[in-house]
Amino acid sequence: MLQTPLIGFHKDAGARLVDFAGWEMPVVYAGIIEEHNHTRNHATFFDVSHMGRVRFRGNDAEALLERLNTRAIAGMAVGQSRYSHMLREDGGILDDVIVTRLEDHFLVVCNASNRVKLLDWWDRHLAGTDVQITDETTETAMIAIQGPEAIETIESLLPFQVSDLKRYHCRAGFIAGAEYIISRTGYTGEDGLEIIMPAAFAPSAAHMLVEKSAEKGRPILPAGLGARDTLRTEAAMPLYGHELTEEWDPISAGQAWVVKFEKEFIGRDTCLRVRDAGPMRKLIGLEVDSKRTPRQGAVIRADGEDVGVVTSGVSSPTLGRVIAMGFVPPQLAEAGTSLEVVISRDVAPARVVAMPFYKRG
Repeated sequence: MLQTPLIGFHKDAGARLVDFAGWEMPVVYAGIIEEHNHTRNHATFFDVSHMGRVRFRGNDAEALLERLNTRAIAGMAVGQSRYSHMLREDGGILDDVIVTRLEDHFLVVCNASNRVKLLDWWDRHLAGTDVQITDETTETAMIAIQGPEAIETIESLLPFQVSDLKRYHCRAGFIAGAEYIISRTGYTGEDGLEIIMPAAFAPSAAHMLVEKSAEKGRPILPAGLGARDTLRTEAAMPLYGHELTEEWDPISAGQAWVVKFEKEFIGRDTCLRVRDAGPMRKLIGLEVDSKRTPRQGAVIRADGEDVGVVTSGVSSPTLGRVIAMGFVPPQLAEAGTSLEVVISRDVAPARVVAMPFYKRG
């Protein structure tokens, strides 16, 4: 099992560690609800070093990434990031990624579970191109600082400004000889930053972050994968393997906004056919009248008939009720539609609601 550069920090902090996509990762420290609420009200940091970090260099790097991605890559400004999908020829989603243009190359951040698969996929498209791909996942670390106090607190700890960064933009540079990339992105529904640094610097950076923020009376506390899941579900952010898989295309997955049809990309023909015909299903948000949480794969019913499936479900700490995402036929996707969710042997009433479930003020 792989370990991030912060494994010692996690153990010292009393985290419960689990196998996540082949990495030993913290699922919880003090408690999921406590970590969730601290993120919503103050700021926490997540170790996201398990996510892939791969550099694309060479004269043809832009052209290759333009072909591999559903979003437009050509024309991105230096320091700009874009969320995108990478597809198979038949439109199946290989992964959702963030592509960043740096001064003389590109950085692609991908999901841990898909990194090896993507490295093989990219290698298949390198023939005849001037592109060099470097996987720096194990040589670097990445932490995400999220919450309404994140920007102001981090800015007070760094020797440069970060509050001027726009959403989905980044800044790269060096501190004490160590290269860093700071981007204003996240996966919680809150404002925040993600910082990439050399692996050797990560433990001291994490301890400094916790200690110095506490000294300022604005403690940034560690949070685990459990809180990360409840936060992203409230914000209706898709998770690969749940809302996104190789079994369906971005249009069918409710992510049509990431598809730029005005350009050519791998999988475009399938996406175009689905768009023109209309998807057979639609991603919906549900409020579930139950104290129990529906898990991925739970059946959604209408008038006693099986009509869909839950992809994610949590008991929302912020909203105080059970929420879920799932797929149903388009005619059942209107807000206010009454449905049912099968939880073990029980059938719980549910209602379609608008997403995101939570949106910061």
